[in-house]
Amino acid sequence: MQIVVNVPRHYLDAMHQAPEDFVQEAKLAMAAKLFEMKRLSSGMAAQLIGLDRVTFLAQLQRFGVPLIDLDEDELAGDIHNA
Repeated sequence: MQIVVNVPRHYLDAMHQAPEDFVQEAKLAMAAKLFEMKRLSSGMAAQLIGLDRVTFLAQLQRFGVPLIDLDEDELAGDIHNA
């Protein structure tokens, strides 16, 4: 499947980005959001956009996405099982 988005040139000019840089950032933003929503694992999100998992995880902070997003009960369970 392919997703096509028409981006007017003046958007790129306003963001001071080359088209290929915008494409990579848009892909990363989409993958980060899908990971944040727990729709994809970090590995799947990274693979979707052609990055290795470590590189993808290192980029999450740019989008305000936490690496670990556990609620109190999940965290307590993880600590208990450690």
